[in-house]
Amino acid sequence: MADVPKDLLEQIKELERLFTVDQAKLKEVTEHFVKELEKGKSSEASSSVSAWKAVASSVIWNPSQFVGANKFLQPMNPTWVMGYPDGYETGTFLALDMGGTNLRVCEIVLPEEKGEFEIIQSKYRMPVELKTGDSEELWEYIADCLQQFIEYHHEIEDLEEMRKMHKFPLGFTFSFPATQEYIDHGVLQRWTKGFDIAGVEGKDVAPLFEAALEKRKLPIKLSALINDTTGTLIASHYTDDTMQIGCIFGTGCNAAYMENCGSVPKIAHYNLPPDMPIAINCEYGAFDNEHVVLPRTPYDVIIDEDSPRPGQQAFEKMIAGLYLGELFRLALVDLHDNKNVKIFEGQDISKLRKAYSLDASFLSYIEEDPFENLSETGELFAKELSIQANKPELELCRRLAELIGTRAARLSACGVAAICKKKDIQSCHVGADGSVFNKYPHFKARGAQALREILDWPRGKRDPVDIQAAEDGSGVGAALIAALTIKRVKAGNLAGIRHAEGMV
Repeated sequence: MADVPKDLLEQIKELERLFTVDQAKLKEVTEHFVKELEKGKSSEASSSVSAWKAVASSVIWNPSQFVGANKFLQPMNPTWVMGYPDGYETGTFLALDMGGTNLRVCEIVLPEEKGEFEIIQSKYRMPVELKTGDSEELWEYIADCLQQFIEYHHEIEDLEEMRKMHKFPLGFTFSFPATQEYIDHGVLQRWTKGFDIAGVEGKDVAPLFEAALEKRKLPIKLSALINDTTGTLIASHYTDDTMQIGCIFGTGCNAAYMENCGSVPKIAHYNLPPDMPIAINCEYGAFDNEHVVLPRTPYDVIIDEDSPRPGQQAFEKMIAGLYLGELFRLALVDLHDNKNVKIFEGQDISKLRKAYSLDASFLSYIEEDPFENLSETGELFAKELSIQANKPELELCRRLAELIGTRAARLSACGVAAICKKKDIQSCHVGADGSVFNKYPHFKARGAQALREILDWPRGKRDPVDIQAAEDGSGVGAALIAALTIKRVKAGNLAGIRHAEGMV
């Protein structure tokens, strides 16, 4: 950076001070994380069904009336997934993956060969108007997609006749915050991902979905309603039994792991065997909502204060893909508006001033620029922002992207390390999914380096905890959890299963 002017060099140093997370801070964050995870297992953490129903029945939906003091607790939601697959699950299952843009329907065949699976799948575009439309229209559309899938792949003319002979067990990946007292039930806490359909928040989505299936006489039985992170854990363990943690690093962030029922005080009233395993969906994007330990910059504060739910999802807002581009944008606007800094002088930065106009892929592109003169980064600024940046300005932008991406990866390791420390996991594989983990340059390597620093591993040896690409959690994971639920019904273990009838 020999050709970078003094004022920009000083700003680069200040950005490095703001965004660098050293080893001591990583350890401090991790220790607090361990305490928060433990606390969340003991408290309802704003998860009681009755409370959500009470809020949802109010005349005006106001999230603030629900968060209260409990917004500071890790949700640590019990999922009623009671153990790992052994690799010998068999059968044919459907999986339904409802995300923000597409609806995916899968048929998964689990053969007799251990850890194997066969999958066929179809994607259906979620019409934009459905996201703010009528509840019944949403469920009708989903049922219609399922009907199309079955008729196309099975060439069935009489669905009702088939239904008398056989029902496909279905695992439903419902990727929205939901409270579960049963594995085949889920009360929607709040819509996310641009959905805003009246009359669903605070209600159990399972009967709404099942009513649409019944109306069409579809040969389908809802066996499990799952979160994609739990699905990632189960699917990854199915093909690699050293997988003990499932993570999502994408638009949001989360993790799931297996706990013993006796170590989860919030479900003590079920009187389950203390050594019985149960998967916990951490929902740890909510870590440190009290802002005790996370190293927030002024830009993190702005993102939180301007968000739809200030004071919530503190951890997620610092590491998730949804916010990385916005952090970058806020920093550049701040530098431009600083009279003591000469950057993008005399240029119209109106496009840069638009909130959330940049996403994580913008930073990825900058970090991947292979040319010393950063020509591809310059072309990106010209094309997307109508800004003609000079070489020193591009150098600053490159360093800022590296700092934001590195901080996200290093902080993400704290959640994994906290689970390892809490469960005394000395060695395991971690299954990770999500666009940031899969596509952001150097994310995996930076996270691995942070794990080494937190857990004090000796140099020159293989990492005992290795974060790897996960299996398909929302497809294969959903099918496997449906299979595990049916296996439990056959064994007479009905804990957390509402409607066992018809599952076998």
